[in-house]
Amino acid sequence: MTAAEEQPGSAAHVLELVANGSAASRADLVRELGLAASTVSARVQELVDAGLLTEDGEGASRGGRRPRLLRVPDSGAVALAADLGSRHIRTGAVALTGAAFDVEERAHDLTAGPGPAVELLAERLASLAERQRAAGRTVRGVGIGFPGPVDPASGQVIAPSRMPGWHLYELRDRLAERLGLPVLVDNDANVLALGEHRASHAALRHLVVVKAGRGIGSGVISHGRLYRGARGSAGDISHVRVDAAAERPCSCGNIGCLETVASGAAIAAALRAEGIEADSTTDILRLVEHGEPHATTLVRQAGRHIGAVLSVVVNFFNPEAVVLGGALSGAEPLVAAVRGVLYEHCLPMATSDLTIVASACGPDAGLLGAGHAALRELSTFSSLPGD
Repeated sequence: MTAAEEQPGSAAHVLELVANGSAASRADLVRELGLAASTVSARVQELVDAGLLTEDGEGASRGGRRPRLLRVPDSGAVALAADLGSRHIRTGAVALTGAAFDVEERAHDLTAGPGPAVELLAERLASLAERQRAAGRTVRGVGIGFPGPVDPASGQVIAPSRMPGWHLYELRDRLAERLGLPVLVDNDANVLALGEHRASHAALRHLVVVKAGRGIGSGVISHGRLYRGARGSAGDISHVRVDAAAERPCSCGNIGCLETVASGAAIAAALRAEGIEADSTTDILRLVEHGEPHATTLVRQAGRHIGAVLSVVVNFFNPEAVVLGGALSGAEPLVAAVRGVLYEHCLPMATSDLTIVASACGPDAGLLGAGHAALRELSTFSSLPGD
């Protein structure tokens, strides 16, 4: 967390409120922040002078003079973002407003090692940066979501399952050298949580966001901020032991992990064992959509297994919402099963106002979160005037 993030009423906080739509005028900011109008005006003027806000047009009057409207300029700062899956790389640019554009996806197998992945990433991000600068935008940094454990302090990948050659790989530093830009690297479930929170649930303070795809992960939003824990592994539910997994060996080296029975990879393997062609989460979703009974049963069982683990999390953490993202969240039987188990297993007090929904951002959620993290934690927010 940067110093700018820690200070309510800082220039970074003011910019964030305008960017996410919580405030559209100085009067709105005064009400949101509870600060003196003179303090808010000073912060706004700093941001206008820095070119990060514009003030024009008039809003509706609340009994006095019409307020001038604040907005983030379209030609302002952007971050480059990449959301890496085990079999794809999705890239795009993210603006301070939270919009993602120039989005592209390329198939790529991360198990081939870091060399080919970094080569492809650097090539695509460098090209993306050129297009943004040609459009008059300032590129502030790069945010990367990686499908495995990441040390947020060093930017190193830490012992990812099924990915030989990646352990202790300095992904942040290697990309920064290639691109000449500051780079932030985080776990893909963490950036998914950031993207969903900012785009769809900004008013909520406590969320659990699950990524159910080829693997399983989870990000935690606490008091409106991403909670990473002591070493960045907060929210890792994939290697929680579940009874249904019995003695099944897991790629992490343990046995009986949730991922061995509830991940897309596990479901696809079980379908192939029955002679049903399924190699990806896309194949699984297609089979469920077409009513294939075995696929539907496996997906529903996966939802119940995920729900059983999340019930402990919900009772312990008491979030306002559980959001299901990742490719498998497109399967309604999985979402319904998670919802049913949570209401069945959790304390009534924990679920009386609990929202349980599928992702609203779809495949762009990780991009939005990675870009937003880069904008907040790299130069744009941390070097604002007055912070």
